[in-house]
Amino acid sequence: MAGKLVIFNHPLIHHKLALIRDENTGTKDFRQTVSEIGMLMAYEVTRDLPTKKIRIKTPVDYADAYTLATDVVIIPILRAGLGMVDAITSLIPTAKVGHVGVYRNEETLQPHEYYAKFPSNISSSKVLIVDPMLATGGSVAHTIKLLKDRGVTNISYVGLVGAPEGVKKIQAEHPDVDIYLAALDEKLNEKGYIVPGLGDCGDRLYGTK
Repeated sequence: MAGKLVIFNHPLIHHKLALIRDENTGTKDFRQTVSEIGMLMAYEVTRDLPTKKIRIKTPVDYADAYTLATDVVIIPILRAGLGMVDAITSLIPTAKVGHVGVYRNEETLQPHEYYAKFPSNISSSKVLIVDPMLATGGSVAHTIKLLKDRGVTNISYVGLVGAPEGVKKIQAEHPDVDIYLAALDEKLNEKGYIVPGLGDCGDRLYGTK
């Protein structure tokens, strides 16, 4: 089944995006707002999670209810992806978290993996790859391949700001993966940064700029 591209059109997300795009927003507010956008997006991203019907006893009577029928695994791409994890786990406390470390060669713009650690149940889970910026798409495409090599079939990517070049790469190499973005920007510049973007998300999250 072909993956979908979802660009969020919600006033709260637009408002919060304005805050993190602003170069004058400090580390504390930037980090908090990235997390808040991640939480807002998580509601829609998880809309189609399968559920199973159960029977429970309330203080008054018996009732039919529904619980999640699949495990959820969150895979942040280090280090900026960590900024979105707490927001999603606050909604899905049972979610497990793996980690992928990929850095981009500044000259070739190609991804280089230096770390990968996944929960044991990953192949049967719904997997959410989180990384705020979808620029060239190299790191996300590499992470998707890592997961598919381990038998994962149900994958979505969740990010804040994307460039058309990155979206095109994911759709070409992994057409079965859903892409969720808070905004789709204009282009990449000659250094591979998203324009207008919001700068280096990792540096702004952790105050290392």
